[in-house]
Amino acid sequence: MKKGLLLYFFAVLLWLGAQGSDGEGFAVRFGGFIKNDFFYDTRQVVAAREGHFLLWPAKPSYDLEGLDINDVPSLNFLSIQTRLNAAFTAPEVNGFKITGMVEGAFFGHSNPDINGFRLRHAFVRLQRNKSDLLFGQFWNPFLFTTTFPDVISFNTGVPFQPFSRNPQIRYTYTPGAISLVVAALSQRDFANVGPEGGSSVYLRNAAIPDLHLQVHYTLSQPENAVSLITGAAIARKKIVPELVSPQGYQTDAGVTGLSFSSYARLKLPTLTIKTQYMLGQNSNDMMMIGGYGVSRVIDQAKGIVEYSPMRTRQIWIDAHTNGEVFQSGIFIGLSENLGAVSDLQPGTSVTGLGTDIKTLFRVSPRVFYNLGRARFALEGEYTRAGFGTININQNSRGIPVDPEDVANLRILFAVYLFI
Repeated sequence: MKKGLLLYFFAVLLWLGAQGSDGEGFAVRFGGFIKNDFFYDTRQVVAAREGHFLLWPAKPSYDLEGLDINDVPSLNFLSIQTRLNAAFTAPEVNGFKITGMVEGAFFGHSNPDINGFRLRHAFVRLQRNKSDLLFGQFWNPFLFTTTFPDVISFNTGVPFQPFSRNPQIRYTYTPGAISLVVAALSQRDFANVGPEGGSSVYLRNAAIPDLHLQVHYTLSQPENAVSLITGAAIARKKIVPELVSPQGYQTDAGVTGLSFSSYARLKLPTLTIKTQYMLGQNSNDMMMIGGYGVSRVIDQAKGIVEYSPMRTRQIWIDAHTNGEVFQSGIFIGLSENLGAVSDLQPGTSVTGLGTDIKTLFRVSPRVFYNLGRARFALEGEYTRAGFGTININQNSRGIPVDPEDVANLRILFAVYLFI
């Protein structure tokens, strides 16, 4: 049934594409790419989809003789990043330019669903004069589409680069070189971690969307080969982890986090340099380490508590040459667990993603060669993680203590065909 609906969907898109423009301004344009990834890891890793979406090396796990069972290499070949999209242009009405886009990939929703078709983007966009209004699923505003790492790996620099696609309403006002952005987001495929694992229910039960405010500045002139784009962003997000305490009493205790980010992209005639800094609170919905802990016990008998978000600091820099046929580049990322905003209660635990990691480091050089619409790319991705133990008696903010560094080197070879 699912495959039948998928075939029907693409049949309709192909029919629309065959019609082209209907003479009244409606048109469909198809795009996407075929991608094949071949990768080798020097140890076991924490990743999604059979190792494809790499996060960090697996934490040491010792057998009865003291040997690390995760210190074993692995190899895999996958084509699940292949994606298709359709961009729609509708007739202009009352000065509004109306467009839309649908994009999907064969990444699946979970490991059992690998190879399954998964929705990536689906939005309607209205543009008029200096205003741009977007409704639908698109990149999280913290992933700046003008400035993100051009790595070969599908992780796009995660967990140093914020990565998430969210259903949203986004308004952009661009009177000139400055752009202002306000957005309200929900969660779907990328959601916060709570008592039931990753789920959008925690944000839904807060009854307040994830709110974003941004300002961007562009310095660019047509006659000048040098351009600069920079900006800053702030967001407020509240989640409610549970509606009933473990003791069976109603609760609406929430976790409110404020996150900040700034970025810049400098394009020179032969070199492009990009960088982004982020200070996130409970930002694991963007595939970054973080979460929350119990900061106060209000009623011991009823299990009513207050929470404090965990803070994480990330910074990355990416540089690459601007050749159209041959290009080389390098990505460097750092991440640090700064602990909770306030002291946590002894005897409690921390909930989130990668909360036992104190520091992360990555360096990944790359090269690629374009042969017409085909691309051949090679990347080495070295990631080091410092795993510790969360002991609130030793560190009241929940920062892991006694960290032990482990590292993985991934060698990735990729072949693309752009549609």
